[in-house]
Amino acid sequence: MAIALQKKNQSFRLSVELIDRLKALAQRQNRSLNNFVETILLDAAYHDPNQLTAAAMAEAESGQLRSTKPLDLSSIEAMEKSMGL
Repeated sequence: MAIALQKKNQSFRLSVELIDRLKALAQRQNRSLNNFVETILLDAAYHDPNQLTAAAMAEAESGQLRSTKPLDLSSIEAMEKSMGL
């Protein structure tokens, strides 16, 4: 038997550009905007990297793996840019 989770409506003010981007990403996954955003927030709130992953991220950010500048892991776009992609 599934347990029903209580949900509450909450309003947020977001830029039009961000909402449009989120809608496009949700549509690519054939999901509603609400489901897409809720999933992202759940991941951010409850999924910290384990010790091994955190160590690998720190190593990548430090630049020890490359002869060039360290990786920027603040976002996917920043990481790709720091990798020269």
